[in-house]
Amino acid sequence: MSFLNSISQASAAQSTQSTGNPFLDSVRLQTKEAVPEAKKQELTQEDFFALLSQQLSMQDPFKPVENDQMIAQMASFSTVDGIANLNDHIVNLNTVMTSSQALQASGLVGQKVLIPSASGHVSTEEPNLHGVISTSKPIETIMVRIEDAKGQLVKTFSVDGSDGGNIDVNWDGLDAEGKPVAEGTYTIKASGRIDGKAEELPVSTYAHVTSVSLGTAATGAILNLRGIGGIKLSDVLAVAES
Repeated sequence: MSFLNSISQASAAQSTQSTGNPFLDSVRLQTKEAVPEAKKQELTQEDFFALLSQQLSMQDPFKPVENDQMIAQMASFSTVDGIANLNDHIVNLNTVMTSSQALQASGLVGQKVLIPSASGHVSTEEPNLHGVISTSKPIETIMVRIEDAKGQLVKTFSVDGSDGGNIDVNWDGLDAEGKPVAEGTYTIKASGRIDGKAEELPVSTYAHVTSVSLGTAATGAILNLRGIGGIKLSDVLAVAES
C-alpha cells in the first residue's frame, strides 16, 4: 500500500468519526454512502432458462415434470416475450407514421384550413375573416354577429341562407363605422329561425397554417395556425387556397 493511499484511507476513517464537538461535527463534510443501482424487475429470456434449468435439477427423479407441462411453460414464456416484442414494433411503427404524417402535412404550410372553431385571427396581412355557417334546413335570413376577444359586439350583418347546408360568410374586417379593427382574435356568431324558433348555428373559420409540428403518436401531426395556436391535423375540415 502506498503512502498516499494510507493518507486517504486515514482521512476517510476520521471523517466518519465524531470529534466530540457538536459544532465541528455539524459543519464537517459528511461522507456519502454509495447507493446501489436499482435492479430491473423484469425477467429476461436468460432468467427464464436459468429458472427452468434449476427446476429440472431439483425435480424428483421418480416424479419428473410431464412433457406437456414443460411445453406449456415454454409456450407461455414465448407468448409473453412475443407480445413484448410486438409492443416495441408498434411503438416504432407509430413513430414512423407520425413522422411521415408530419412530412405530408408540411405541404399545408402557407395554405388555409377550415377548423371547427368560430374564432379567427385578423391582422394587417389578413384583414378579412372567412368562415362557414352550417344549417340543417334552409333559412331565408341568417343574422351574423362579429365579437372581439372580450365578447363586445363589433358589427352585425345578414347573409342569405335559403340554400341551406354550408353557407360561406365573409367579414371584411371593418367595424360598424367602416373602420378597420385592431389586430386580434374575433368570433363569428350566427343565428336564424328554424321551424319558428331562433337558434344559434355552428360556425367554422379558416386559418392560415404557419408551420407543422411532429406531435405524438396519440395526437399525430399538429398544424400551427397564425394567431390561434395548434390544432390536430385530424380536426381539419377542409383545405382552401392561400
